[in-house]
Amino acid sequence: MNGPVVVGVDGSPSGRAAVEIGAREAEAHGTGLRLVHAFGWPTAHIPPGGRPWESGHAGMRELIDGTLTRAEARARERAPDIAVTRDAVVGEPVTVLEIESRTASLAVVGSRGLSRFGALLLGSTAGHLAAHAACPVLVVRGRPDATGPVLLAVDGSPAARGAVEFAFSQASRHGTGLLALHAWSNRTERAYESPADPPFVTYDEDRLRDEEERVLAEALGGLGERYPDVAVDRRLVRGRVRHTLIEASAGAALVVVGARGHGGFSGLLLGSVSQAVLHHAHCPVAVVRSGPG
Repeated sequence: MNGPVVVGVDGSPSGRAAVEIGAREAEAHGTGLRLVHAFGWPTAHIPPGGRPWESGHAGMRELIDGTLTRAEARARERAPDIAVTRDAVVGEPVTVLEIESRTASLAVVGSRGLSRFGALLLGSTAGHLAAHAACPVLVVRGRPDATGPVLLAVDGSPAARGAVEFAFSQASRHGTGLLALHAWSNRTERAYESPADPPFVTYDEDRLRDEEERVLAEALGGLGERYPDVAVDRRLVRGRVRHTLIEASAGAALVVVGARGHGGFSGLLLGSVSQAVLHHAHCPVAVVRSGPG
């Protein structure tokens, strides 16, 4: 799908960074940028056929227009040639952006918005959208203007194929390398922390490592030929996946994870590894639930 890159605009510092990265992504994807400001409004206060700010709330219109105008100026400064549309939509941000994601190629949000819960590491909008969006979601966090390769979390699960393809396409679009990282341990399941982790069971370490090498190779199979311009660094690391990914993110431009991998509970839309990276990575994080954008 070649829909627009949609950015949730709220005027927060994290949201302003999301606008800049969204503009950059729209330019790289060769598509338009859609800036969306969602706000809750008691429907009983809206006159029939009227706009939300026509019921004695002219100041609200000025505030919203000002927020979107500043966001558009920021986007055009970052990517002058992209087409930009903007809209103010009545509704809860999580609902509005989830609907917007159905026609988007990518949704971009800040890790924390304007909220009285300032101590939260990950805002409710970002967490909800990562779990429910119909397109890949890029959550802006960590180092400003992060540079380095695209860091791909490889787990070998069929559900993560979309994340692998998205990571390759991102590396190609931005002219950077791809670090494909697969963590493993000598447990009966790979190093994916969850309440379902089994007790320690020792294996022939050389045999197990060979098996994990195969998992890594199969996960990347065919993508190198499709993206010959992307230099791939395959890295097999013995250790816990959360810690390994968060540590590696300090030198990456973007971390790409699937919504769910091995382990955990099948009913969860967002796995424990994805949640940990969203909360603690040192750079932006893309969560991919389906195919690539």
